[in-house]
Order: sequence, then structure tokens, then C-alpha cells
Amino acid sequence: MKTWVPSDSVAEVLSDLPGVECAVYDGTTPMPEGVEEVEVWIPPLVTVPDVPGTLARMSSLRLLQTVTAGVEPYRPHMPEGAVLCNARGVHDAGTAEWAVGAMIAVLREFPEFADAQRRGEWTYHHTGVLADSTVLIVGYGSIGAALERRLEGFEVEIVRVARSAREGVHGMAELPRLLPQADVVVLLVPATTDTAGMVDAAFLARMKDGAVLVNAARGGIVDTDALILELKNGRLRAALDVTAPEPLPEGHPLWSAPGVLITPHVAGSTPASVRRMLRLIRAQVSRYLAGEQLINVITDSY
Repeated sequence: MKTWVPSDSVAEVLSDLPGVECAVYDGTTPMPEGVEEVEVWIPPLVTVPDVPGTLARMSSLRLLQTVTAGVEPYRPHMPEGAVLCNARGVHDAGTAEWAVGAMIAVLREFPEFADAQRRGEWTYHHTGVLADSTVLIVGYGSIGAALERRLEGFEVEIVRVARSAREGVHGMAELPRLLPQADVVVLLVPATTDTAGMVDAAFLARMKDGAVLVNAARGGIVDTDALILELKNGRLRAALDVTAPEPLPEGHPLWSAPGVLITPHVAGSTPASVRRMLRLIRAQVSRYLAGEQLINVITDSY
């Protein structure tokens, strides 16, 4: 079974499975031969060039297993007869941990104190605090649940929002009513046609003065220009692991906007994520070989 994998470590974890022939393709090296014979493709974390063209040539593809929760580069171009699965759960711990650290860093003004330290200045003053805050999680799935577990003990109120309402979780239609109540708004929604640009000027205007926007989802969910206006007038603050555009180019006004902490899409880039990714891939390919039901199958937009 010809299988394309993103790294030697993935090839190693599959090496003892019967009949699996791995070729490493990380998108930075020439494409291996035999694209028409690839039955299982595990793309790398960073999207390879020309996904539509590559998938169009994969006439034998039966399983595409991403190492990310998002599947937007692949879903519109999947060949007939192939199953698309994501890595739901792999990055929960890292992303949730980043979100907690990011919101605390912004509320307690750690970036500003770090700047003062470099200048050798003792800038004593009161800061914000996470305790007694309302944290609104927009896109409450497995990462949202992991975030909630990590916020236990911080004495906050959690408000959950997902695409569809269920017990204890509000539907997206209730967002306009819920936004003014939140001190921290955490974005964890997938990138879909419905979520593209959802955090626009009207969304931001509904957030309360002094609130913090935390984006651990995708950059295209937020209208960057609208966010910059809110940051410049000092009404909102933000912590962003993703941006639009991404990577954020040198000289972009978001770099110098006040009240924003930016990290280069590293929330899920941790040893824990790698370990869990390897376990998922081995288990998934084993299921495929045995003809068993696959997990994390994408049947809708996500």
C-alpha cells in the first residue's frame, strides 16, 4: 500500500505494519514518484504546494488523514471514493494551554512588563486579572472542552457557543446577545464559508470595553483591518496565534498595534501534539488495513 507521509518519524511509526510502503513528502522537496498509486496520504502540517493539482492526480487515493484539525485545503478537492479524516484531539492540549497563557499574558500585561525589563524600568501599576471574568468560548468542541478543564480553578464563568445549540452550549445565533457580557472571547471555530470574516466590525463593536479577543482558530475568521482600528483606539486587546495574512509580513500595521500579543501559529506545535499525532496515525492506518471503521471522518464542512 503506497503511503505518503510528512516525516521520517511518521514513516517509522508505520514501518512494522504489513504491506505499508512509505514515501516522505513534506512539500519542500520534489514530489515522490507514483502519485497515481498513492492509497493513503498524510500531508504535513504546512500545506504543500498545489493541493488541487496533487489530489486530481491521486486516482488510487482512499484515505487522506490530516495532522491538523482543519481540513479546508483538502475538502473541496477530494477525489471520488476517498475518505477525509482530521486530527481532532491531537492539538487540544497545546492549543488550550496556549489560550490560557495568552489571555493571562494580555490581562496581566506581561508583554509590556517584558519591554520595561529590557529598558531597565520599574513600571509598577495595577493590571487586569482573569479571576471573576467571563470567558466566552466560540466554537466549543474538543479544544474548547480542553480549555474549560484548564480554566477550572481560575474562578471564571465559562459561556460556551457552538454551531448547534445543545445542553449547556448556546448556538451561534445567540452570539450578539452574549458578546457584551464577555471579558475574554476565545475563537476556536473551524475555517468554513460560514466563519470566514465572522469577527467583523459589528462583532467587535458588540464586545465590551477592555475585553480581550483570543484567536487560536484561523486568521481569516477575523477582519484584520477592523481589529486594528479597535486596538488603536484602545477599546479592545487581543492575543493572536493566527493572522490574516499569514505569515504576517514585515511592516504590517498589526505588528505595531497597541495591546496585541502575536505568536507565529505555534499553539499546537508541541511535543505533546507530536506524540498524539503519531498515535493517531498508527491507529488510523491500522484501522484502514483491517477494514475497520475510521475515526474523525469529515462528513460535512468539518
